[in-house]
This record gives sequence, C-alpha cells and structure tokens, in this order.
Amino acid sequence: MLNLTPAERSALRAEAHALNPVVIIGESGLTPAVMKEIDASLNAHGLIKVRVFGDEREERIAIYDTICKELDAAPVQHIGKLLVIYRPKKEKAKEASEKRGKGMREVTIVKPSRTGTKKPSVTKVLLKGNERVTAGGSVKRAKPRQTSTKKALSSRG
Repeated sequence: MLNLTPAERSALRAEAHALNPVVIIGESGLTPAVMKEIDASLNAHGLIKVRVFGDEREERIAIYDTICKELDAAPVQHIGKLLVIYRPKKEKAKEASEKRGKGMREVTIVKPSRTGTKKPSVTKVLLKGNERVTAGGSVKRAKPRQTSTKKALSSRG
C-alpha cells in the first residue's frame, strides 16, 4: 500500500473534489471484474472516485483496504459511500501521451453506401498535421496563409 504525506493527501482531495465516480461497486461486492476495472481506471487517470452501494460501513472500509493493498494504491479519502484512491501513472502511459500530436495520425473514414442498403465502406487513412477530413469523407489540406499585397509592397520599399 502506498503512503502519502498529509500535504499530498490534502492536494489530492482538492483535485478529486470535481471528479465523478468512475467505478461503482454493487451488491455483488468486490469481484475480479471490478478490481480489473479499478486497475484500468487507475492506470488511465491516477486519481479516481469509487462509489460503493451498501449500508455497512465496516464492509466499505474492508473494500477500501482491499483495493489499496491489492492494487498498490493510496487511500486518499473516504466520505460516506465515496472512496477516493490514488496511484501514480506508469511511465509507459506518460510517454505515449507525450509522443502524440507530432507526425502522422490515423483516421478512420466511414462512408455510407450510395443506395443505403449495402454496408458502409470503412477506410483508414494517415493524415499529416495540416490535413483534415471533411464531412463528405475526403481529405483536405490546409490552404497556405494569404499575405497582404500592401504589406509585401511596404516591406520592399
């Protein structure tokens, strides 16, 4: 289980205030599927809220402790039926998000058939940074910026 200083816990509580619960634990309790979903959410977000339906406080505390121990996460806050859990994001996820935005990007274009009775055509296209897909499904390049003829003449003289 991860330990946090009181200052870190306070900052995380403030950050979690605006979050909505990502995972909801129902009457069947803490199943392996729920644990897998919590793990995936922690990998994606780092800080999550979990809502536990059930009136037994001791049961909610046991669920909270189990989640934190098994997933190596830190308990941040437990208010009523809401649990706030934190685990730092893994480095691989950070690197992938930093690489995004440069170079080519893959876009899927779905065009309906002309008659409407056949399956739509699906094509994957690589777009450069200055290209976009129109509503009709064709690829357009951004036009070069127009320069003012007055500015061009005044800079010469």
